[in-house]
Amino acid sequence: MNQRIADVITETERAVIGKRNTLLWILLTMLAGGHVLLEDIPGVGKTTVALSFCRAMGLSYGRVQFTPDILPSDITGYSLYNKETGRMTYQPGAILCNLFLADELNRATSRTQSALLEAMEEGQVTVDGSSYPLPRPFCVIATQNPTGAAGTQLLPDSQMDRFMVRLSVGYPKPADESDMILRHQDGRPLDRVRQIMDADSLSAMQKSCGEIYIAKEVADYIVALIAATRNHPELSRGASPRATLGVAAMAKAYAYLSERDYVVPTDVKQVFAMTVSHRLILTAEAESRGRLASDIASEIVKNTHAPSIRVQN
Repeated sequence: MNQRIADVITETERAVIGKRNTLLWILLTMLAGGHVLLEDIPGVGKTTVALSFCRAMGLSYGRVQFTPDILPSDITGYSLYNKETGRMTYQPGAILCNLFLADELNRATSRTQSALLEAMEEGQVTVDGSSYPLPRPFCVIATQNPTGAAGTQLLPDSQMDRFMVRLSVGYPKPADESDMILRHQDGRPLDRVRQIMDADSLSAMQKSCGEIYIAKEVADYIVALIAATRNHPELSRGASPRATLGVAAMAKAYAYLSERDYVVPTDVKQVFAMTVSHRLILTAEAESRGRLASDIASEIVKNTHAPSIRVQN
């Protein structure tokens, strides 16, 4: 693993204890240029995770605590009349930053949630007919409480599909929770997270990830896995073409972390289930039997033939 990447993980672990696997998935998603959805109960450290990455990577930061009265203009910005110029002047919203934390996203109205869609997909916001580019790099880390919690609603499928991965932080182990208590005796652990890199460094890493080579055999393998989700008897909806590109991007990022400039089938296997599971919709019968989309995705990987790739030196 790249030493700078390893140092970022080490720094975030000053504030986020015992969650290395979750931190690695978030970093992998950021390298792939994607967005992260953290779904869990309140109080397990979802916001701390986002803030830790922001500090360790030197990213500009914006945060909105989503509530039913938050308006789309709070996210995207708005136009304000300027008496001196006689023109409408754009006032930037909270989303014009490198890392935008959408806290408890599923408490907001559908109209406000939809304000994120253009930003997440196209890297820009449109206000009063004018488009404004977002800073690069740009990443959304959204948190949501589990469905059924008070004041929440389901995110629409179109929005779920724009998140590269959905993760759960989970409760800490007893030893980690005890360590958390001790670390807070000397102040907030988050204040001790040091900056390891900056936004330009992350952009350069994302560019390197995008240049990693995918052979046609591997591309066909990704397509075969995606097609299997569309034809699976326990799925009423399979993965979208956006998911296909997501798997490819995540496989490239995984190859980058493995210090390779090409993707192998193992990279695809490692990222497939995590990248597509939240995009799949089970049939009513499969849900009644307690089946999980992640299990079905893992079974598809197991049952789909992977190509053999010859590496030329």
